[in-house]
Amino acid sequence: MEVVICKTYDEMSRKAAAVVADVVRTKPKAVLGFATGSSPLGIYKELIRLHKKEGLNFSKVTTFNLDEYVGLPADHPQSYWTFMHENLFNHINVPKKNVHVPSGTSKDHAAFCAKYEKGIRDAGGLDVQILGIGSDGHIAFNEPGSSLGSRTRLVTLTEQTVDDNSRFFERREDVPRHAISMGVGTVLEARKLVMVASGKNKASALAAAIEGPVTCMITASALQLHPDPIVFADEDAAGQLKMTAYYRWIQNNKPAVP
Repeated sequence: MEVVICKTYDEMSRKAAAVVADVVRTKPKAVLGFATGSSPLGIYKELIRLHKKEGLNFSKVTTFNLDEYVGLPADHPQSYWTFMHENLFNHINVPKKNVHVPSGTSKDHAAFCAKYEKGIRDAGGLDVQILGIGSDGHIAFNEPGSSLGSRTRLVTLTEQTVDDNSRFFERREDVPRHAISMGVGTVLEARKLVMVASGKNKASALAAAIEGPVTCMITASALQLHPDPIVFADEDAAGQLKMTAYYRWIQNNKPAVP
């Protein structure tokens, strides 16, 4: 696992966005996996800048999002469909027909989840998946205890996740208790994983994910099983890592790429 410690959130976001941009430039028909939350916002801001200022072309790209709240229609202010369109899709030239966000209002969640998995396979699989990390170490909505082989499915959110997300709603009671989420197994099938972590409140979870044992209680620890994961963290999020000197040494002494 490559760990890149950055001085600031902005530096972290630029470097993570550069990885995604390289994939798009190398493979114009790339399949990109996106995440919601505050951590990836800087990535999306930079991707928009690269599109508008440097011509990064998303016209042949296909996207799949990690998750969506159950019960919220797409046009709800707090839906992840709305989040992604306001913060990325409305500002780049990705075709609307190529954008996929899980539906939280399906009448048959199991059938929808199976169709979503098939859609990813039919698109050729995810070339890169962006991830954040929850304060309890979860990725997507794969809460502690989720199977590391899990697939896209209906999940029940923990009280901590409800509490963490309540700041986005008028009342805690308004936060949905369920979501549709890609599974850990689904995420691990992406060819490259890019995880970002920012802030002291993520430090404990990040240390457990990177340097602790692989466990379903910290679903982000499954990145240790992936052949090509890269983690970008700011100084605060990296504050509890034990091997920071080595991670910095690696970045300063990376072999030249021919």
